[in-house]
Amino acid sequence: MGNDAVVGLVLAAGAGRRMGGPKGLLRVAPTGASFVETAIAHLHEAGVGEVHVVVGASAAHVAALAAQAGGVVVEAAGWGEGMGASLRAGLDALEPTAARAALVMLVDLPDVGTGVHERVLEAAGDTDGDLSSVLVRAAYDGIPGHPVLLGREHWAAIREGAVGDRGARDHLAGPRTRLVECGDLATGRDVDRPTDLPTS
Repeated sequence: MGNDAVVGLVLAAGAGRRMGGPKGLLRVAPTGASFVETAIAHLHEAGVGEVHVVVGASAAHVAALAAQAGGVVVEAAGWGEGMGASLRAGLDALEPTAARAALVMLVDLPDVGTGVHERVLEAAGDTDGDLSSVLVRAAYDGIPGHPVLLGREHWAAIREGAVGDRGARDHLAGPRTRLVECGDLATGRDVDRPTDLPTS
């Protein structure tokens, strides 16, 4: 699979109100990398050549970290609507690229690393035909989560259904989506409140 076949898409536009600030700016350790930098690094390490990062709340601060880590910054003007606006903005930005699929990741999943991305990409490589038709989703103990690999032919329908806090969930609920178990690699749990942060 060539690096230009799959593009990474990190959704990092939320305000993180229950956390007290945008999650992309969080760090597990005071001197460690931010969540947005870590998400970009893991996608690059998995072989995804270009990573786009959707920013919104505190856009300038998150964007600066994303750009420093080699991400392509996309600003979601209507980010306050919810995840749907972020996903639409991200997919719109990917249209001019040569990518056949987008590997979509949320910024607030600190234990989802390179190994998970690699497994999802490997599962797509096992499918027949062009990557444009793939729908692959990581699962943790059988529960669907992120990342998700969205083939280009699905982008228009996903954009149409991405409203409010609904992203690609409805589209991924169909039988065409291949679930890939990754519970041995990560929990897939998001960080929603300060008490959810890893201790090390």
